[in-house]
Amino acid sequence: MGGIGKTTLAQLVYNDAKVMGKFDTRAWVCVAENPDPVHVTRTIIGAIDSSPCILDNFDLLQTNLKAKLIGKTFLVVLDDVWHDQQDMWEDFLKPFHHGNNGSKILLTTRNENVASVFAPNNLHYRLNLLSKEDCWLLFLKHTSVSTNSKQYTTLEIIGRKIVKKCKGLPLAVKTLGGLLRNKHNEGDWENVLKSEIWELSNSKIAPALRVSYHYLPSHLKRCFVYCSLYPQDYAFDKDNLILLWMAEDLLQPKKNNTLKNIGCAYFDELVARSFFQPSSTERGLFVMHDLMHDLATFFAVKFYFKLEESGNLHGVDSKIRHLSFSSISWDIITSFGEACKRAVHLRTALDFSWYRQSIDVESKPWLLQQQLRVLSFPIKSLPESIGELIYLRYLNLSGACIVTLPESICKLYNLQTLILGTCYELEMLPSRMQDLVNLQHLDIRGVSLLKEMPKKMSKLKHLNFLSYYIIGKHEENGIRELGTLDNLHGSFHILNLENVKNSDEALEAKMGNKKHLNTLKLQWLPLGYIYTDHVKILEELQPHENLKELSIEGYGGETFPDWLSLSRYSNMTKLSLNDCENCCELPSLGQLPSLQHLKLSNFYSLVEIGLEFYNKNDGSFRQETPFKSLETLKFHKMYSWEEWHFPDGFDGFPKLRSLSMRYCLKLRGSLPAQLPALEELAIVECSKLVCSLPRAPKLIWHHTR
Repeated sequence: MGGIGKTTLAQLVYNDAKVMGKFDTRAWVCVAENPDPVHVTRTIIGAIDSSPCILDNFDLLQTNLKAKLIGKTFLVVLDDVWHDQQDMWEDFLKPFHHGNNGSKILLTTRNENVASVFAPNNLHYRLNLLSKEDCWLLFLKHTSVSTNSKQYTTLEIIGRKIVKKCKGLPLAVKTLGGLLRNKHNEGDWENVLKSEIWELSNSKIAPALRVSYHYLPSHLKRCFVYCSLYPQDYAFDKDNLILLWMAEDLLQPKKNNTLKNIGCAYFDELVARSFFQPSSTERGLFVMHDLMHDLATFFAVKFYFKLEESGNLHGVDSKIRHLSFSSISWDIITSFGEACKRAVHLRTALDFSWYRQSIDVESKPWLLQQQLRVLSFPIKSLPESIGELIYLRYLNLSGACIVTLPESICKLYNLQTLILGTCYELEMLPSRMQDLVNLQHLDIRGVSLLKEMPKKMSKLKHLNFLSYYIIGKHEENGIRELGTLDNLHGSFHILNLENVKNSDEALEAKMGNKKHLNTLKLQWLPLGYIYTDHVKILEELQPHENLKELSIEGYGGETFPDWLSLSRYSNMTKLSLNDCENCCELPSLGQLPSLQHLKLSNFYSLVEIGLEFYNKNDGSFRQETPFKSLETLKFHKMYSWEEWHFPDGFDGFPKLRSLSMRYCLKLRGSLPAQLPALEELAIVECSKLVCSLPRAPKLIWHHTR
């Protein structure tokens, strides 16, 4: 049965620490309704390589996979297999015979015939429905009703009747439990129990899931149904989905709350009700269970359409407003063009393909319909006519082979989101970007050929996300332009800080006002000599104390400003200092109370790490443990470093799990005497370091060379 927990159980196995330790390589493939051996083999290779595979030839794919599995012990999960064609699967399985003994394929299926094709009966594990009591405990967990509450006795009677209607299906139990989460009113529970929705017949949709959808607030129904556009088993990003909801007007504005925050609240509510769940294979991403995807598709039938490999064009008519597809086949792109022509009132065109092929819009003008609000396609070149799409709010060109963008794109005054990620050939942004006054999200990650930003970016006061800013040599595209962008959220990278002429310019960036940033990278091009104003410039770039991660690269000062040592950066968990060639003294980083990960690399002038590294305060040491939260410490390419000093009775690094020291060619002396939590130690190319290893009772791996 769907929703009984096959995938959940497979996930627990796949992510178990003991299981992970037994295999050299692992891969997870959602087969579902696309059992094509080319697709499945390509997906496995992509999972092993952590990057898309674009080969189409089955023989080449098999040879490639065989080469990756030879001499390896592997675990491959084939999730949700439907088709039982023995000849097809026998050909598909040939490369797997070249792995080491102990390699495994774990398969989930609803079809007993599929199981018999792959393995004899004694290797089948059949899941049963949950017992009544387990169903009740699962339901209770998701409702968050306390067994000690006054209402429990009454609610238990009603709740057990609701659970009985779920017929032992865990997904149904979780979803209805989420529906009644924090609702302790007897009437709410009675309404669900007595709902007429239970009696409606539809063989594909479980009654319990129909009930859970029926009782969703209308705004959540719209947002959930929109997700029918995603391919089955697609791992999607929360932030990107919220940007799509925003562009489609699915979020209800509230006073003193941003649309982004409202979208986050909607999303979190759908997760709490089990309509979405975290992906087990891709950290930070989410998936919809097959039955939930069926549910969304069932209620989306009139206005939403997902084009499939089978060429289901007959279902497209003038009522369709939202179209999507996922493939690397040119045939389906041609079909998508035909679908766009039929859907004359199209508002959404989405390409969810893993590997997106650039399309020549000049020969396919059907893609640029004037009423479009959302367009996500990798396009070879944008024509000037893009400026006529005045309703466009979301434009995703990631992966497109474009060199420039037409100036007419700056006429899209309603544009909220512009995604240009991995447009590797893009050399410049339009000069009138300042005119996109409603722009909230500008993603230019991976656009490595950009030399500077357009002028007057300070006018984009609604920017909520800007992946990075390249400082130009002119006042109108210098660092001062950041001064008004106080609404920036998430991560932010500032490049070409060598173009900042003095500390007054740096001060006007007002970095201390950007309280929503959690990750910041400050980068100079390494100059190879002391630039006297570096210290003052970095002093004025002091970020807000909410910051969690900081990276400084190419800094040319001899010392660091005092703010880097301030214990009030209580949220900072990660710090990386790289290519600080002239630095000869480290800041007092031991005072950062939450610092978990510290990396220092390419310090060419640092001769010693002194007592100031720990808990220095006005020349004296505090009576508290230095680096009390630090878990990983890396010293790499510290070519002049000779001595590492420790205070008397040093008791620092109580939680340090990993210490890595590489290419510290002149280092001599000693290491910390005791590291009680150390599990990993690497000392590589530190030829003059002759000393006792730290006392480390938990050490399980070390590498010295």
